[in-house]
Amino acid sequence: MQAFDPVLALYLTMLGIFVAVFILSGVRILREWERVAVLRLGKYKGIKGPGIIWIFPFLDRIAMKVSMRLNTYAFSTEQTLTLDNIPVTVDAVLYYRVVDPEKAILNVEYFDQATKLAAQTSLRETLGKVSLDELLSEREKIGKHLQEIIDMKTEEWGVKVTSVEIRDVVIPRDLQDAIARQAQAERERRARVILAQAEVEASQKMREAAKIYEESKIAFELRWMNILYEVASNKSTIILWPVNVPGAGPSPVGLLDFGKLVGNENKEKQ
Repeated sequence: MQAFDPVLALYLTMLGIFVAVFILSGVRILREWERVAVLRLGKYKGIKGPGIIWIFPFLDRIAMKVSMRLNTYAFSTEQTLTLDNIPVTVDAVLYYRVVDPEKAILNVEYFDQATKLAAQTSLRETLGKVSLDELLSEREKIGKHLQEIIDMKTEEWGVKVTSVEIRDVVIPRDLQDAIARQAQAERERRARVILAQAEVEASQKMREAAKIYEESKIAFELRWMNILYEVASNKSTIILWPVNVPGAGPSPVGLLDFGKLVGNENKEKQ
């Protein structure tokens, strides 16, 4: 039976500890939304993650860690002129995410900063091509156009722009007053046009009614009695009715004459 060699046991223990430390030093734990680029001796080796990954100690190096989650960036432009030379300041929100970690790491140094700068410059370019009215009334359309422009710029960086939303449009105070006066004048113009159209339609109807009353005395008398009823519906109204005024219609004391009027009109038609 071979005797126990303490020196050999010490060497084996040290070797085991070295191997364990070597293996554990290359272990990395990445969360579900994280990806890393691994370089071996400076050369790109691949994308790893999520979960537990292992890199070769001393030879491999993690170049960059990328989050695959949706990112938001709130930004605003300095005072910019619109197509109709109105100075405005626009606040917007950019939503983007990395879809290709390899491009995001290899094709651009800082993809996050590059995406933000692209959003700012694209917003300035777009504001110079639209009028103030379009900017105020078609924010969703302009945001969609911005998303397409920025997405084209960031496609080679592995970044996908999901949406761009315009939050606020700030106009100088003096221009706000001028725009408010213009809007008020426009509303007054529309009100006057609508009132004039109503007057035209009312006059046409009154002309038709007058023609009917001219052809039928009974219709005229009924209308007159209806007017009297509407006037007398107010209890505080006192009506003085002239009995012997020609053409004034049936009086309250002579409503029996109305039957004679109907009979005469029937005879005229026969």
